[in-house]
Amino acid sequence: MNVKATLLAAGFALSASAAAAADDCTNVGVEDFFDLDEDQVVAVYACLEAKMAEGYAKNDDPAAKEFRDWTVTATRAAVAGPHGGRLLLTFANDVAAESYLKFADEIEMPVGSVLAKESISLSKKKKTARPGPLFLMTKMEAGSLPETDDWLYGMVQPNGKTAKFKQSFCHNCHEGWAEQDNLAYPLEEVRVSSDG
Repeated sequence: MNVKATLLAAGFALSASAAAAADDCTNVGVEDFFDLDEDQVVAVYACLEAKMAEGYAKNDDPAAKEFRDWTVTATRAAVAGPHGGRLLLTFANDVAAESYLKFADEIEMPVGSVLAKESISLSKKKKTARPGPLFLMTKMEAGSLPETDDWLYGMVQPNGKTAKFKQSFCHNCHEGWAEQDNLAYPLEEVRVSSDG
């Protein structure tokens, strides 16, 4: 199964309900992404996909330019709860993909693993979707960042600028998944199987 092809094909199928709710594809007509059905989520992602890629690629971090060539870990974007109720879609580099796609309860990711999580934000007042930050996690050498279990967190704004924040801002949440090497996973219903 070619997940990227599936995402692209599905993205072009704007559902009738999404079209009826909006004059343009960013006007989603709801105050919460949980109120969208699967086709509407796919349509919103397709609408903003090119804009997100263009904005993130303005950043100097190679991951922000290359992540779209990595392994996509879900069949579509979804709201998982963390990250402010945004729609999220995670990509794993070649070092991370095999381990991450096991979605194991206990795991230790290899050094050099990088995960990139695209996000789409929602203005509840305007009921419009817009690109959110690109969240990055990089597994560093053992013992190099003991305060974050050797994870380096990064965030690229939709305009390509690097967001400044304390590492604890991300890690304080991620440490809730300590057995999973501080990793949360996509919702089960959208996970890509490691078997392909």
